Amino acid sequence: MSITLSVGRRRRHLRPTMAVALGFLGVIVVGTALLAAPWSSASGASTPLSDALFTATSATCLTGLITVDTATHWSAAGQVTIMALIQLGGLGFMTMASLLALLTAGRLGLRRRLGATAEGRGIDLGEVAWVVRATVLFTLLVETLVMAVLTVRFHVGYGYGWGRAAWEGVFHAISGFNNAGFALYTDNVIGFAADAWILLPLAFALMIGGFGFPVLLEIARRFRARIDGRPRRRWSLTARFTLIGIAILVPAGTALVALGEWNGALGHLGSWPVRLLNAFFAGVSPRTAGFNAVDYADFSPATLLGTDILMFIGGGSGGTTGGVKITTTAVLIAAIIAEVRGDPSVVSHGRRLNGRVVRQSLAVLTAGLTLVVAATMALLILAPQFTSDQILFEVVSAFATVGLSTGITAQLPVAAQLILIPLMFAGRVGPLALATALAARSRDRLYDFPEESPFIG
Repeated sequence: MSITLSVGRRRRHLRPTMAVALGFLGVIVVGTALLAAPWSSASGASTPLSDALFTATSATCLTGLITVDTATHWSAAGQVTIMALIQLGGLGFMTMASLLALLTAGRLGLRRRLGATAEGRGIDLGEVAWVVRATVLFTLLVETLVMAVLTVRFHVGYGYGWGRAAWEGVFHAISGFNNAGFALYTDNVIGFAADAWILLPLAFALMIGGFGFPVLLEIARRFRARIDGRPRRRWSLTARFTLIGIAILVPAGTALVALGEWNGALGHLGSWPVRLLNAFFAGVSPRTAGFNAVDYADFSPATLLGTDILMFIGGGSGGTTGGVKITTTAVLIAAIIAEVRGDPSVVSHGRRLNGRVVRQSLAVLTAGLTLVVAATMALLILAPQFTSDQILFEVVSAFATVGLSTGITAQLPVAAQLILIPLMFAGRVGPLALATALAARSRDRLYDFPEESPFIG
């Protein structure tokens, strides 16, 4: 299915996923221009184009990697621009366009419905309008709740005036829910490592944002059906995979950091409750949040590698997270289990998975690995002063739109930073675009070829 655009007498077909990609690209271009302007920097001087482009891409793609300090380099106008880019990147360019159409015309055009569906916001075209409204309202609800808690904490606990406390609260709430990881402090949130009233609301925001809108929509429907006394539908495989995956990955990430860094990066935190709090926060953040309350440069190579895996998997589909997504990983695990058992088809939770879904998942995983390997090799050549652990961590963080770093981003040569920019863009738009494009290329062939089985292994 494609969108038909008329240009003079010529008619061009633009697929929804291409429209989404171009929309994100347009936001990045505008954001770059705004951030490069003199009024966006604290010094009043124009920001180098490479830094403005890197920051705009990182904010729009919800990554959080930075080449200049968010707290000191940018003026209030620059920080507001970054926050706006995060919000636009989180809600999605086409979703915002759909919202504007609803507010102005009270209805959705087909092109905007297709665009919102391509972003993973809806299940079918008939319900996109409701899904867009629900997406925006739920986003604002969670952000407002987290903002209120953070604002009170900044005011009461740190003596900030209500104005500054509210600004800190709204910025970090938006950055947290959208899994962007930008913070208004030079050390990110390391200064709040012992403050559960800061870390836990942020963890709540990033976990909710990481569920993905299709799963949140399904949870809301079941909740509403229970209140109305209506029979509830069976959980979809998307929801089952995502919820089970989160239930496994969060404790696994916490255990990874706790066991690997209890006397290492966590050792200076003192009491065991504070260490456990930070192990939990550091276990949640790799699922594309990007906040860090401990210094990842102090992590051991084993913990960094485990964090690489968590970042690469990412979070739920159709949400603010990056990575190849939990559902992709779950489908491939189910396929491996079926092959080991010798089952004729891939079955999970009483449902048979379509063979095309398995191939799509394999294509997404392979494309992701290819990008990560290629970018890692390029950065190892361009920045040989850094270890392979640091480079791999930086590349996976960029592709998975996480934003965690061992502190080398700003020290990378410009050529290496320019490689990370398209990697962040590909990580945000690529897996979705690839999966949707593959799903749209379904065709029936009236013939088949002779079968042959090559040797495997």
